[in-house]
This record gives sequence, C-alpha cells and structure tokens, in this order.
Amino acid sequence: MRERRRICVVTGTRAEYGHLKWLMHDLAEDLEVELQIIVTGTHLSPAHGMTVREIEADGLHPAARVDMLLVGDSQIAVAKSMGLGVIGFADAFERLAPQIVVVLGDRYEALAAVQAAMILRIPIAHIHGGEATEGAIDEAIRHSITKMAHLHFAAAEPYARRIVQLGEQPDRVFNFGAPGLDHIARTPFLNRKELERSLDLALGSPLLLLTYHPVTLMDEDQSLAVTELVRALDSQPQATVIVTGVNADSGNAAISRVFAAYAKANSARVRVVESLGYRRYLSLMRLADVVVGNSSSGILEAPALGVPTVNIGERQQGRLRAESILDCAAAAPAITAAIAQALSPVYRDKTRRVQSPYGQGEASRRIAQVLKTHPLDGILIKRFNDQ
Repeated sequence: MRERRRICVVTGTRAEYGHLKWLMHDLAEDLEVELQIIVTGTHLSPAHGMTVREIEADGLHPAARVDMLLVGDSQIAVAKSMGLGVIGFADAFERLAPQIVVVLGDRYEALAAVQAAMILRIPIAHIHGGEATEGAIDEAIRHSITKMAHLHFAAAEPYARRIVQLGEQPDRVFNFGAPGLDHIARTPFLNRKELERSLDLALGSPLLLLTYHPVTLMDEDQSLAVTELVRALDSQPQATVIVTGVNADSGNAAISRVFAAYAKANSARVRVVESLGYRRYLSLMRLADVVVGNSSSGILEAPALGVPTVNIGERQQGRLRAESILDCAAAAPAITAAIAQALSPVYRDKTRRVQSPYGQGEASRRIAQVLKTHPLDGILIKRFNDQ
C-alpha cells in the first residue's frame, strides 16, 4: 500500500470552516489520505466563541493550533497578528511535514499560512480564488494567494478565467462550484422549534438574519454605516432579528458595540449570537424572510436556499450575483427600501426560482479527489501563462 498523502487544511474563522467542513470530512474518511487540520485566528479566541470546539464536536481533530490573534481591532494589531501567524505556521509545518497545504478565500490568516508554506517549499491549493470584493483588503489578499498557490479551485467559470488571466496554468485550475453549498444536500437542518429552544427566542415574522463586517478599505468610522443599518431596522418593529458575530477585521469593536446596544434596547425580538455554528446559521437562513448585511453568505448561500438578500455597501462589490440580491447604499432610507422590496410577495416568489451562479453542491468530493491524486512532482515550478 502506498504512503498516504498528507493534506493539511488551514482554517481561521467560523465562516471559512463552514465552507471547508465537508471537504475535511471527505478527506478524513479517505484511507489514502492523512488529514492534518491547523486551526488559528478566531477559532482560538474566547471573545469570538472559541469555535475550535465546534470543529472538535464535528469529529474533526486539529493537528496543530496557531494562536496569532492579538487583542485589539486596529490595523496595527492585524498586521502584527499576521507576523505571529507566519512564525506559528512555520513551526507547525516543520513538525507536520504536509505534502500540500489547503486554504480557502481571502483572510489574512490564510495569507500568513501560505507565506510560510511558500518559503518551506510546500505546494499550496487555494479555494475561491479569482473573485472580486472591491471594498475590502480581501481583494488583494485573495489575488496574492493565487500567485503563491499551485492548484486552484474556483467557484464559478468567470473566476476560473480570471485565475488564468492572472498567469496561472489552465490545467491547474478547476471549476467545481462553491464547497459551502454542499451543506444544502449534506447538513441536517434544524426546524423552527429547535432553533427557538437553542436561541431562547420566539422566531416571529418577518425573520431577518443579519451579518455585517467591517469594510476594511473605508476610512470613515465603521459605526456610522452600522448605525444607519439599525435605524433602517426600526422600519420593521415587529421583525425578529438574529445578528451574527462580527469578524476579527480592524474596526470590528465599533460595529459590535452598536449591535449590542440595539439588542439590549430590543431584547424581546433581537439576539446577537457570537457564533451560531454553520448548522444553526444555515437553518436560520433557510427560514429567514431576508438576509441582511455585507457578508459573502448573502451572495453565496442565500440564493441557493431561495432567500432574498439585502447587500449593503461596497464590501462585496465585484462578486457574481444571483437575481435575488438587492444592492443598496449604507444609508437608512436605502436599506429600508431594500428590505421592504425583499419582503414583498412578488420579490419572494421571484427569489424562489433563482439559480445560483456558484453551482448546486458536491464540490467537496471533487476537490478532495484532485487533492489526493494530482501529481506533486515538479508542481512548485510555476511558469507564467502568457495569453
């Protein structure tokens, strides 16, 4: 029997883990693979829910922990955290000796991991490359990872073409769709009563699921836009609002304070939950009348579940969009109008017929097969593909 291939998957946030979960399970169950999981970032932060416990509860066992998240949400704290991450990943990779490292998306934790892997001459596989998010530093991070990676798994054909446009060899680029959509077929959803017990809150109508993260290329006070958002929510005084935790980008504390104050003032119908976990999150999304905010989940998962999205501001500008997504400015009147339109019966009916541009699931098994079988000899040599 040939030696099992050591495949190391890095995860740093609850949202990213949601996209990687089924890939990890498929790799863990393959007898020809030795899965190594490295957890980092907010997974190891009590302030963000210590979500490494969710990974362990799913039966997945981290091989290493890279604690890189400094206290504070300033740009300096994020930059220094990246430096700690490079050091920690270098030590972890030296000990684990993976044959290929897998990262997803555009987070600074992933950038720290691939910098260490590149210097240590470990092949890198990147999921969700080629995309555009023009309002955030994620844009530059994502394309930087593409140039350091050796295998690319795009979520849609235009993104696969963009990876090739960046100079990558076409035979190393695979378009299998978004692995996060595998949850729709593979995750057992919670029903309304189970969610109500879990949240200790009656889920009235309309039900709004809200996720809002910092717009990291914006100079203004992050609390200004989110204050406009909560003003708009007052236009739906009967709505139940579930607010998910803010990610660890610079500016998160100001946003969190506004949400905490809003929930305190409306405790009978508003909950802030630092980490719902992917099962509760998608179960709520499936029941929601509208997904509101600026998270990629409103672009990727909500259309596949037939739920309309009100996408606020510029954070997701540049991504492919289903027809169920309403873009609006980060101003209370615009958000109010968009929520009202999304709640209308005509728009709800339209949304149920929308096709997602990111596939229909089953990406994880296809990605796992390539990771297991693609030849690695000579893969570190990258020749720029001049079109």
